[in-house]
Amino acid sequence: MVAPPDSYILQQLESEKQFHSLSDEQKRALVEVRKKKEIVRRELSVINQELNRIDQDLVQYEGKLTGSSGQDKNETSKAKDDAQGRQKFNTDPKRGIEALVASGLLNDTPEDIALLLYKGERLHKTKIGEYLGENKEPNLTVLKRFVELFEFQKMDIVTALRQFLGKFRLPGEAQKIDRMMEEFATVFCRTNSDVYSKSDTCYVLAFSIIMLNTSLHNPSVKDKLTADQFVKMNNGINDGGDLPAQLLIDAYNSIKNQPFEIPEDDKMDFTITFYNPDKRGYLTKEGGKHKSWKKRYFVLTDNCLYYFVKESDMEPKGIVPLENLKVTECKDRKYTFEIRSDEKFIKSAKTDSGGRMVSGNHENYRIQANSAEEMHAWIDSIRKSISKDPFYAQMQARKKKAMCKQ
Repeated sequence: MVAPPDSYILQQLESEKQFHSLSDEQKRALVEVRKKKEIVRRELSVINQELNRIDQDLVQYEGKLTGSSGQDKNETSKAKDDAQGRQKFNTDPKRGIEALVASGLLNDTPEDIALLLYKGERLHKTKIGEYLGENKEPNLTVLKRFVELFEFQKMDIVTALRQFLGKFRLPGEAQKIDRMMEEFATVFCRTNSDVYSKSDTCYVLAFSIIMLNTSLHNPSVKDKLTADQFVKMNNGINDGGDLPAQLLIDAYNSIKNQPFEIPEDDKMDFTITFYNPDKRGYLTKEGGKHKSWKKRYFVLTDNCLYYFVKESDMEPKGIVPLENLKVTECKDRKYTFEIRSDEKFIKSAKTDSGGRMVSGNHENYRIQANSAEEMHAWIDSIRKSISKDPFYAQMQARKKKAMCKQ
């Protein structure tokens, strides 16, 4: 694959205001990274085109093997339409379904569309999750019919979750996840009403199990949940009463022995991430344990605040996802601001003395700038980067509801 000329890359970078603040050496390095990225992007495009061409050739070749009668030609045409419709789905689910309906291969009903997604033949799981998560019709009704295809009767909730989450990849948006888990809880509770008094119980327990999976099998989590802690965490969620302790212990042991098979995200490419940040510079940070103040290099990008021991470090010392947090000026120390959460601890990660990434235990982050102007600039930039996760409030309200009798 021929590399794009430097002039092509430079033309793109010239429009990025942060590019002009880089040194000549950094600019050359960034150009090389962008060139490699463009080469890979073009190679992937060629590969996708070649795969589509091979799929079409296979359909035609298989058609020739079946003979040349009118019926055989019709079957070949159907196979080609089916392959093209599924390919379109894997690019744009709505267009793919429309193509299959137009070719007579799929009835335009929620039941038939749900069955297509449930079987999932040659359909990307990410795109199935994308379609099921849409907050509009017919997607909402298709989601209901999709969940109803599962046979959850007399099934424990962990096994049910394994089956459910194995059919698609959960989307990243909190509201989409909430709708999908809501339908799962409704159907599972309805088919196991002898154990669960209401769907809110199943909803909270399902998310508790997903969080347990993360706690037990994510190497970044240092303090693992114990069985007793998991049982106590779910006290009172069954319409104000407790679920059977053995049911919760069985769920704990199932997850401990076999984690969910959920595709992991790609590792973050820090080299590209930190080249064009929203803000960066040296600040002084208060320690979480010893409360000593140390100079750190901070980078604000992609709704996260990273800090390094020094600017030349390749990997961050700590990461603070800016989700559901608040930033305010401190009155007890000059040029200092505080990042805090309504929860006891801020969700964060840091590198321990052994070089491993572990969960942070900060109740807040106190950071000092070199001037009032610099402090206000950081506060404004961080506020703009803070994201509000609507699922956070939904989960808290649902748990409260599950623990109270109606």
